[in-house]
This record gives sequence, structure tokens and C-alpha cells, in this order.
Amino acid sequence: MTATSHALIGTVIAAKIGNPALAIPLALASHAVADMIPHWDTALNGNGKGKSLNRVFTDTIIDVGLGFILSYFLVFFVFPHTNLVYAFLIIIFAQLPDWFMAPYYFFKIKFFKWAYDFGKVTNRDLDKPWGVITQIVTVGTLILLARIS
Repeated sequence: MTATSHALIGTVIAAKIGNPALAIPLALASHAVADMIPHWDTALNGNGKGKSLNRVFTDTIIDVGLGFILSYFLVFFVFPHTNLVYAFLIIIFAQLPDWFMAPYYFFKIKFFKWAYDFGKVTNRDLDKPWGVITQIVTVGTLILLARIS
């Protein structure tokens, strides 16, 4: 999933679970579960497969920024009782496996290869447009269910 999707999922977790002892492991687990849903992300077709590493890096930076911006609006308009600092913390944990994968993917730092390998096991790639649609439906449904419960 994109960093944006993981951020929005993390925001919902923060909004619904006020106990960090529960929310943090749930956010970490949500990453792997979300990645098992066929999806597109900024690295698909990258790293020598049609998209340059610089383009993947730029797209990823934009994706991360968009995730934080949309999460802010989600807290502000949909879950206003949620503390922004707490939401930010849970978002980081929801994205953490990708943060650990990035040093290997972009800079080939071998220490982080374990995270890259884990990501390869859990990721289910699906190119655009369907890989974007699956994320919109998944995250949209999660937000709707969280809002009405």
C-alpha cells in the first residue's frame, strides 16, 4: 500500500484505540495485513523495471507528505477528539515496516535487507488503476466503519 493508505489506517487506529499499548502493535500488524491486499504503490515498476530510482524516491516523498496532510484533515474533520501527536505516533508505527525497508531499497544498506525481504513476502502488487481502486475502497470502508461505530 502507499504511505498515504498506511497513514490513513494509522489515523483510524489512533482515533478508535486510545491505549498505545494496543494501538502500536495493531498499527504494526495493520501494515502487513494491508500490504496483503493487492495494491499499487510508488515503487511498483521501479528500480530498473521502467521507473527510475529518482522517480520512485520523488513519488514516495510526495506520497508520505500527502499521507500526513490527509491524516491531519481526517483528524480535524472526522475524528476531532483524536490528539494529533498521538495520531502522528500511530501513523509512524503503521508505516514503520516501509521506513525500515527504504534504506535498503534506495541506498542498498545491507543492514535493512531483512525489512525489504519481509516486504516482498507480504506485498501483493496490482498495477494502476485497479491497485489504486483497491486502496481507496479498503481505506474508505475502514474510515466509514470507524465513523459509524
